[in-house]
Amino acid sequence: MNLTDSELLLLGLVAEMPRHGYEIEHVLETRGMREWTQIGFSSIYFVLGKLEKAGLVLAEVPAGTKARKTFSITSEGNRVLLEQTISSLQTYRPTYSSLLLGMIHWPALSRDSALAALDGRLSSITAEIERLETLRRQRQPMPDHVEVLFDFSASQLAAERTWITATLDYMRSKPWPTKE
Repeated sequence: MNLTDSELLLLGLVAEMPRHGYEIEHVLETRGMREWTQIGFSSIYFVLGKLEKAGLVLAEVPAGTKARKTFSITSEGNRVLLEQTISSLQTYRPTYSSLLLGMIHWPALSRDSALAALDGRLSSITAEIERLETLRRQRQPMPDHVEVLFDFSASQLAAERTWITATLDYMRSKPWPTKE
């Protein structure tokens, strides 16, 4: 069984303790998980429903009409959580940056607009590095496994900043391609 990132995230949160959707939303916010995941509040119950249908979580029937449905993990859910967590740690899965699309269409731009756009991305990356470090300082202390999430994101941003700087230097030194 292959879970989506959102499914794996919510399955892990339910494995910590039985939770309802509003609790999960609160955990996502307080732990800063929105920094590295893409799951909206409106998707939480949808994803929980998919996990329930797959037999990975059980929904407790609410006692009152205003009671919230609480989800807990099943033994099959625990098995899948462990399997998917190991797979996530050991398997590289490529992600595709919008930068790649921009670079493939580089010749469509004028020299000035292409260089200005890449320079703008460099500014954007630099601002994101600063925002991430501010957030990291605000959330101290953090468990080691959360701290390294910030390290990972910061490393990726630093690598992109280095690449952009080198690419800008290279592209500024090259003659601009002419259209045939």
